[in-house]
Amino acid sequence: MVRTVADESHPADRFSRRLRGALRRDAKRLLTPGPSTVPMLMLGPQVPDDAQVQQVLDLCMRVGEIQLSSGESVDEVTATMLRLANAAGLPAVDVDITFTSITMCCHRGNAAQPVTSMRLVRYRALDLSRLAVTDRIVADLEAGKLDVRAASARVSDVVNARHPYPRWVATFGWAGLAASIALLLGGGAITAAAAFVTTAVIDRIGRLLNRWGLAAFFQQTIGGLLVTVSTIGLISLDFFPAGTRPSYIVAAGITVLLSGLSVVSTVQDALTSYYLTSAARIVEIALLSAGLLTGVVVGLKFGFAVGVSIEVSGDLPSSAARFSLSTLAGATSAMFYALAGYSPLRSLPVAGIVGAASWAVFGALSQFTDLGPITSTGIAALVVGLAAGVLRRGGNTPPMVITLAGVTPLLPGLAAYRGFYQLAVEGVAEGLVTVTLALATGLALAAGVALGEFVTRPRRAPQERPTDTTAETPAPAAESQ
Repeated sequence: MVRTVADESHPADRFSRRLRGALRRDAKRLLTPGPSTVPMLMLGPQVPDDAQVQQVLDLCMRVGEIQLSSGESVDEVTATMLRLANAAGLPAVDVDITFTSITMCCHRGNAAQPVTSMRLVRYRALDLSRLAVTDRIVADLEAGKLDVRAASARVSDVVNARHPYPRWVATFGWAGLAASIALLLGGGAITAAAAFVTTAVIDRIGRLLNRWGLAAFFQQTIGGLLVTVSTIGLISLDFFPAGTRPSYIVAAGITVLLSGLSVVSTVQDALTSYYLTSAARIVEIALLSAGLLTGVVVGLKFGFAVGVSIEVSGDLPSSAARFSLSTLAGATSAMFYALAGYSPLRSLPVAGIVGAASWAVFGALSQFTDLGPITSTGIAALVVGLAAGVLRRGGNTPPMVITLAGVTPLLPGLAAYRGFYQLAVEGVAEGLVTVTLALATGLALAAGVALGEFVTRPRRAPQERPTDTTAETPAPAAESQ
């Protein structure tokens, strides 16, 4: 059968051909591969791999361990670790610190799992030179002078390095601190010399006990007992001439033993809402103070048994000459504390100036105004905090050196001894009142320093949190019954 032209031009045939052509074009378009969809699946920038994250986290936690073991507040340690991680390329991190551990987590969005690491703080050692070197490492990394690998190597050198001075230099510093406190309180040369020798012996014995692994509570007990019994022995030997106040020796020894307590950091942690670490530090302070109280009271009881009593001296002398001498003693006490804590030598003059200023403010307020000792102590501590905050901005002296050394002349060693003596002799009620006043003085110290540092510290930008690309699912509404 022959197809004619009329059949080919039939409307039904034309519609059939058009339909088949449209179907072929649609099928070809559907089967042809389109552009790659990989860019559509990318959730953000290139995330760091596990090795890089672990290296940065390890560096940050080792720096945090050095700072925390040296007595830094948790707020300062956390801020330093966050800055260090951001400078090393990990902006999205979280830090959680307790009294004995540091936990750090790096978030990598939805592209990879988060990496979490923890480090235990196994030692407590006061080495302010180590803290100063660590601060310089952090500053160099933030300035781009060091990479993560070089910074990690330098931190390892800092941790493994020996103290910058021989151990006998630290003993000399603690003994000099006791002698300066004895002069500051109103004692003479013989009292200062006795405090120097007694504290040096106690420090060497304490070092031996620490090497044996004796708990800090018993070390404090033995320290308080030794300083009391040694003073009783000197009184029995008629070592002191008439008019000498041997109680200043005990008060100076108590001040030295109190200086190792992290009262300032404890209050700073509480004020910055790190309550868990603050509570742990409070327990430590209470335990060590109880050990010191036990040792002093047992020593006083021993003195009563052998017929020797170390009576509490009266108020501090208030003459102009004594004020000048006490201010000078405040400066030397701060310098000796910085030396005992292995501070860099260049920081000793700064510590001395701050110590003299703190005691001068306290002495002027307590002697020439009606503010009272606790308020005067708080205002003097505020001066220390302001100095630490100002020097943090442009000085080479670590703020911890200024803080710890500056408050040393203000520690309530004499008030604590008066309370211990009252507990042993006059009764529990009187002793508890005086001990509570000494505790209030310590809190005023810490609060003043914390306020001064807060006023002068650089304002921190709020931490930017990583944005989650997944939409939040609203909670289902409660169904009506």
